[in-house]
Amino acid sequence: MAYLEITLKIDGDDRPAAAGVYQKYKQPFLDTVAGATSKELLVRDEDVQVLHGFATVQDAESYLSSELFTKDVVTGLSPLLKADPEVRIYETPAL
Repeated sequence: MAYLEITLKIDGDDRPAAAGVYQKYKQPFLDTVAGATSKELLVRDEDVQVLHGFATVQDAESYLSSELFTKDVVTGLSPLLKADPEVRIYETPAL
């Protein structure tokens, strides 16, 4: 299992719009992205994070170059961002 964490700097007033982008693309993400298992929106005072679950690290990496991400999600969020997003991929250890 792998996780893709994207941290976004978004002003408080713009967070409802960012949540709208999240809601709009959550189900298409789960329905169409290879290996997608979950997607969660995490809100903190200092930023917003989107945590995506995948079957493999390769699935997470592939999503970052997918049309859904590059054309739909990025286009929807770009006007709201105050800094470049931080993108991290984590892999859970096989036990």
